Amino acid sequence: MLTSGPFRRLGDRTSPSVTVGGARTGDASTRRGRGHARGPGPPGGGYPGGVTFPVVGMVGGGQLARMTHEAGIPLGLRFKLLSDTPQDSAAQVVNDVVVGDYRDLDTLRDFARGCDVITFDHEHVPIEHLRALEADGIPVRPGPEALEHAQDKGVMRARLTELGVPCPRHRIVTGPADVAAFAAEVGGFPVILKTVRGGYDGKGVWFVRSDEEAEEPFRAGVAVLAEEKVDFVRELAANVVRSPHGQAVAYPVVESRQVDGVCDTVIAPAPGLPDELAGEAQLLALRIAAELGVVGHLAVELFETRDGRILVNELAMRPHNSGHWTQDGAITSQFANHVRAVLDLPLGDPRPRAPWTVMCNVLGGDYPDMYAAYLHCMARDPQLKIHMYGKDVKPGRKVGHVNTYGDDLDDVLERARHAAGYLRGTITE
Repeated sequence: MLTSGPFRRLGDRTSPSVTVGGARTGDASTRRGRGHARGPGPPGGGYPGGVTFPVVGMVGGGQLARMTHEAGIPLGLRFKLLSDTPQDSAAQVVNDVVVGDYRDLDTLRDFARGCDVITFDHEHVPIEHLRALEADGIPVRPGPEALEHAQDKGVMRARLTELGVPCPRHRIVTGPADVAAFAAEVGGFPVILKTVRGGYDGKGVWFVRSDEEAEEPFRAGVAVLAEEKVDFVRELAANVVRSPHGQAVAYPVVESRQVDGVCDTVIAPAPGLPDELAGEAQLLALRIAAELGVVGHLAVELFETRDGRILVNELAMRPHNSGHWTQDGAITSQFANHVRAVLDLPLGDPRPRAPWTVMCNVLGGDYPDMYAAYLHCMARDPQLKIHMYGKDVKPGRKVGHVNTYGDDLDDVLERARHAAGYLRGTITE
């Protein structure tokens, strides 16, 4: 496993590094973060009695913001939230909420006043707006130069290819005939088509078996990326966190199991993954984070191919579903380390607390009163950890997740699946 190098006091940091199994692999260049030169701090961060803490501005009010805020509470941090509605998941629990449109620059500028740093629970803020905030002197983490690679799949693929990162064969296509030509180059149909912007949980992605089936993605009038259909064994994810001065940590590589394009189960660490391939995936994620200048959490979604390779599928520059297991299964969660990173604090230990941790998403079903299921779930498994997002229950909607951990993988898997299924209503005993 990869862990961060030696920690020093915040004012005594000289040469952070990444270590592999305790062996130093190289020092990262350092620079003084904004926090090092700060005095008492801005008025917005003041507490009674003259104690000051930074204010973290979070753009986006979803469950990722909710859980990131939760991770900052023990540190005494102040959070300010820009939310679409007062009912959003994070808006229910954060004290300082601004309701507004993140696509409006004036709204963003007003929101950023009094914040020490701006970060996100999604990647959709226009890049030109983020550059304007930086020009105003507001730290934006991750910054626009990095986030562009998470917003635009074409830009991401071009940059990763330039860096020599293993990816599926791909091309920007302009119509069904172009798709057919691409398919011929990669061995024929089927191929995968993706809109270069937007798309999440299977949306904006098409499995295309012929050029006739390739018409729908082009009706929206946006650029389309064609990729070969990879013959893979399973999907993996490598989660890393990087700070502005170059310190980085890597969590164990996990297996991510999808149902209908939506993440259903995450197993940490990925069962049966050879140590060499796991280390390769962690180093690859750390390298991508450094090359793209990512600050905060980066999830690198991967394919493990049948011939023993790994290929990069997607990037996410924020806390990620594949890292939810870390809330209960790691010494320092992805959310806590994301907060530390954007504030340029020393990063926490990413090592697991137990041999196995399993996360199962709780999706909405036909039983809206999930609270009624708590009695059964908690009595059956006192070690079970339930995380709910405060969302209205709708069929197929992510409304929470559960974490289980222990020494026996089969037992941990069964406990997580039972709890998630009972909360949804698909298991009744």
